[in-house]
Order: sequence, then structure tokens, then C-alpha cells
Amino acid sequence: MPDAAERIAASAHWQRIVGEMRDRETFADSNSHSVQRLVLAYLVYDRCSLSVATDGLVTEPAKDNPKAIARLSIYYQAMREAEKTTERLEQQLGLTPGRRAKVGKVTKKRERSAGADAFLGPKG
Repeated sequence: MPDAAERIAASAHWQRIVGEMRDRETFADSNSHSVQRLVLAYLVYDRCSLSVATDGLVTEPAKDNPKAIARLSIYYQAMREAEKTTERLEQQLGLTPGRRAKVGKVTKKRERSAGADAFLGPKG
């Protein structure tokens, strides 16, 4: 990302999402790409909402074309797509309140050890 402000925002989103998932023990390395897509969807939504806020919801027709009509802003359409993507990914990752109970905790691999292992030393 060329914009420093977006890099900072992306980092903040990443930290917040991963921190929440780690607290609930639902984060696994295999989730990292989904988290990346979620962070990008957040950034696209933010970028597009800024354009809609400054330029408006409707794109005015070209003055030199008599057949041109006013259209819904392409930024608004992209913002809606990013919102759909965000909702889907948040549900998959168990970030929404309704889905938190349905997401299972990540099982951590535990090494079995016996009392004799300390006496005998490492295997191998």
C-alpha cells in the first residue's frame, strides 16, 4: 500500500482482529489469508465511503452527451461489495456476535511427557 495512513489503518485492523481471535482461541495460521482479505475489504470500504462522502451517491451525466444519464456512483457499488465481503468473512472467522458460539477453539498440539522423560533426556 503506497499510502502510509492506509498502512497504519491496515495494521490497526489486523491487530484488532487477530487479538480478538487469539483471546477467544480461534486464530490459526490457516486463518491468516482470510484475515488479510478482511482487512483489505475494510480498507476498500473506507476508501470508497470517503469518495461517496465527498463526490456524492450519484455520478452526474456528462454535459456533452445528451443521452447520458445520472448513475449510481461506482464507489458506492464497490462499497456495497466490500460490505458483503466483510460480512461474509466476519461470519466465517466468528467475529460477529451471532457466530461466536459456532466457531470452535483451535486445538493446540500437546506433547505427551512422562516423569521419566526429564531423567532420561531428549528423545532421539
